[in-house]
Amino acid sequence: QALRDVKLVVAHLDHGVREDSSRDRELVEAAARAYGLPFEYQEARLGPSVSEAAARAVRYDFLEDVRCRNHAQAIITAHHQDDAIETAILNLIRGTGRKGLSSLRSSERVLRPLLPISKQEIRDYASAHNITWREDSTNQDERYLRNFVRRRLIPQLNADQKQQLADRLLSVAAINQELDALLADTLQDHMTPDGVDRQWFIGLPYSVSTETMAAWLRHTGIRDFDKRVIERLVVAAKTATPGKQVEVLADNKLYISKHHLTLVIR
Repeated sequence: QALRDVKLVVAHLDHGVREDSSRDRELVEAAARAYGLPFEYQEARLGPSVSEAAARAVRYDFLEDVRCRNHAQAIITAHHQDDAIETAILNLIRGTGRKGLSSLRSSERVLRPLLPISKQEIRDYASAHNITWREDSTNQDERYLRNFVRRRLIPQLNADQKQQLADRLLSVAAINQELDALLADTLQDHMTPDGVDRQWFIGLPYSVSTETMAAWLRHTGIRDFDKRVIERLVVAAKTATPGKQVEVLADNKLYISKHHLTLVIR
């Protein structure tokens, strides 16, 4: 169905991970040309050993740059229902907590309109309309945890079970929004020009303090943390001697004084 009054720009990043990745770009560029859409492309040359998190960061930096240069309203991705389920399972394994169950969703800047649609439905549509696609050859490599989940775990669910799980994830997302608002308000109430009130933080129950620490990190733009990072920071915040500094991620630091906790972002 045609989109009225919507102008699209097709953007493609070659991560430089696979030797045959240039063929992906050729396919996308040809499709953009066939639909009369502008096409933007960048080659990153990240190499085969790059982590998923690092590749994602480079990809979204590129997409955000394209969005800004074209004065676009949002980035649109093709993430589907299976992607959301895979990501939730991966985040459970990694210990990212409640937020990991609803991390893949639409936002003001990133729209994911295909999330309610399964991968099989998309493949069926493409086959019925003679739309050509390419399979990423690295998707077969089960040394990557995501591929193991995709190839071994997800196929054990039938269509009804997948739909039920997707519905549960939507419910969790709604609950998370309410909890995030409460955490943000509470954190703001105990924030000073020097940082978070340490004595208040020390007095929080452990489970609440881990959620509060995670919310604080997200508020400052730090997102690629896991359960171990949060636990390490919470223990330090509650028990470390004044003057201690603790590495968070990527040279960001948590400074601990007698009365305050301060995040310094590099």
